[in-house]
Amino acid sequence: MRKNQISEENNDIRILALDDDNIMTLTIQSYFRTSGYFVDIENDPYAAIERIRSGDYDILLLDFLMSPICGDMVVSEIRKFNTDIFIVLLTGHKSMAPPIRTIRELEIQGYYEKSDRFDQLELLVESCVKSIRQMHTIREYRDSLAITNKQLNDAYAQLSQNYGDFVNAVRSMVDARDIYTRGHSDRVSLLSTKIAAAMGLSEEEIERIRIAGLFHDIGKLRIPDSILIKEGRLTEEEFFEIRKHPLYALEILSNASMFEDIVPAVRSHHERYDGQGYPDGLTGQDIPQAARIISIADAFDAMTSFRRYRTNITFDEALNEIIRGRGTQFDPEIADVALGVLKDFKEIEADPSWVYPNRDKNL
Repeated sequence: MRKNQISEENNDIRILALDDDNIMTLTIQSYFRTSGYFVDIENDPYAAIERIRSGDYDILLLDFLMSPICGDMVVSEIRKFNTDIFIVLLTGHKSMAPPIRTIRELEIQGYYEKSDRFDQLELLVESCVKSIRQMHTIREYRDSLAITNKQLNDAYAQLSQNYGDFVNAVRSMVDARDIYTRGHSDRVSLLSTKIAAAMGLSEEEIERIRIAGLFHDIGKLRIPDSILIKEGRLTEEEFFEIRKHPLYALEILSNASMFEDIVPAVRSHHERYDGQGYPDGLTGQDIPQAARIISIADAFDAMTSFRRYRTNITFDEALNEIIRGRGTQFDPEIADVALGVLKDFKEIEADPSWVYPNRDKNL
């Protein structure tokens, strides 16, 4: 049903698929045509550059490792005359993908690690399509003599809404994995923003922390259910796998350039102020500030929430744990701010706008 609904809406989107493997381009073409996209294919990088120069394509899906030139060189040539086309880089080996700096410089919207499933690639394409349509709307407004500030603001608001919808969709995927942690990301995000606001951070920084809080556990999508929802305590090997989730988050979020500014916070939210955390063993101020904020919110909600392998502790007991962790697990200055915020929350916990209630196993 979803494919049929999309097919009537996407026939205005033109995609060019470039890969020196003819089977891959034909597979991509067949897959996206079922969703209603217009898809051309090309196996020669130089020919693809000329087709984009003379054609009107919205999205380029191209392989990274090609002959006679690689994907980043193709993008570099295209960007000399076309800065509007959305580009998603495909790679068969993630370790061979270009560095993040190159992706930023070439304005590549994301990259996809090839597999026998195209779900994630389709998600990237759909995200590009939403942005393309909104940018087309904005351009039409701008070029019209009758343009008004309200029309322009509405167009940008819709673009922002699309981004928010995408964020909520991915966050919901994390929540769906485990009923016992459902709502955890929302609560961590909310508490983190309250701490950030109390610290006097800018609205832009607070918004970045809000999104990072929602996505801090997204790497757990890569953790097998046999470990993630296991009854009882984890083995040493299973715990080692769980500790990989910040690195898995990096792999997932790096596929979309829109999330590049939250990656450091998500990667480092399990670092400790004394250097005993993971995955990089960072210490003190070397840990991104957003990660130091999120780590306190994450720890507090984890301590006061029911888990299948342990019971939760009380609000006051959790506050005492944060006090004990000042200067070791937590940044002492941020911990002091967090304690003030949490004490205020305790007084208004009955307020329906506050989401911390409902932490028990009946969620």
